Amino acid sequence: MNEAALSPFDAALQHGPRPLPLFLEILTRETKGAPSRRAAALAGLAAYQAACRGAPRIMPPILHRAGRACLRDYGGAGVPVLFIPSLINPPFILDLAPERSLLRWLATQGHRVLLLDWGTPDAAERHQDISHHVTEQLVPLAQKLDVPPVLVGYCLGGTMAVAAASLMPVRGLAMMAAPWRFTGFGEAARARIAALWAAAEPVCRSMGLVPMEVLQSAFWSLDPARTIAKYEAFASMAAGSGPAKTFVALEDWANGGAPLTYAAGAQMFDFFARDLPGSGAWQMNGQTIDPRALDCPTIDFVSTTDRIVPSASAAGFAERHDLRAGHVGMIVGSSAHPQLWTPLADWISRAAGVRQAPNITRLQETPP
Repeated sequence: MNEAALSPFDAALQHGPRPLPLFLEILTRETKGAPSRRAAALAGLAAYQAACRGAPRIMPPILHRAGRACLRDYGGAGVPVLFIPSLINPPFILDLAPERSLLRWLATQGHRVLLLDWGTPDAAERHQDISHHVTEQLVPLAQKLDVPPVLVGYCLGGTMAVAAASLMPVRGLAMMAAPWRFTGFGEAARARIAALWAAAEPVCRSMGLVPMEVLQSAFWSLDPARTIAKYEAFASMAAGSGPAKTFVALEDWANGGAPLTYAAGAQMFDFFARDLPGSGAWQMNGQTIDPRALDCPTIDFVSTTDRIVPSASAAGFAERHDLRAGHVGMIVGSSAHPQLWTPLADWISRAAGVRQAPNITRLQETPP
């Protein structure tokens, strides 16, 4: 089989939500005294699990490898633009569907687009922390390119992109919904996350991995009401409609993530506990990782309505683009084109030193 043909990030066979017992516990709590809401959410859950997924996802070909990680080639021309997704969720949020693919659209706008695919770790890689992913996977892959790339990091991938830009020459660095000052999550959220890790850590240490269910539990704890409300809304969507297809694709993305290595998970939770990046205590190869010390063009794309990565956690670059589209909506929502895609394309053109295309092609937009 062609190794580029099938994505390793398809959702589990039960089609989530994962972990299902916790989802049902949250549903029971959030719909207490509201039987009609509970029935609607359960109907939405059944419809999601039964929805037709169509053919397996086709992934672009692999350009370079470094261990289990690889660069996937989306084509285009010019200075390479390397997108770095989070370790926590699958990378295909950046390529969700033909009409909702930031990467495929950018490749039509005069940019050479590449995606870092982190692959799926196993327990033998338990000691690979976030810093290891940067120094042994991200940087070596970027250095295989003919010229220094523009780095664009999403969520935790943006945090890691700062580290990479501190260790190697790059043409520019853009962060999208990326945390840097982890104190910006607030004391209450950090306390919940710490309690979650305290309960899960012994089992994760024994496994050598941090299953995505542990991470999903943290996300759900940030906004449990919305976790249930979106399934209530899905129950009333016409099967096979555009909004229904988008919901299924997004939920499959959210429920289909690979595990983290134990060390990467432990370091990420330590970021929340001690704010190593934001306090200037994150070091790599003896060098402090400081976004303010970068000598390349930088920009922070920050959503002021992000429930996952609050705007207060942003790096604080001099150039910042605020938007109101949410953590995922900024990438694939109905307003993603004007709020993120076009401004990002313009900035990449400036950072890469290329002339802006006179007519930017817009894909047909459908409401999420």
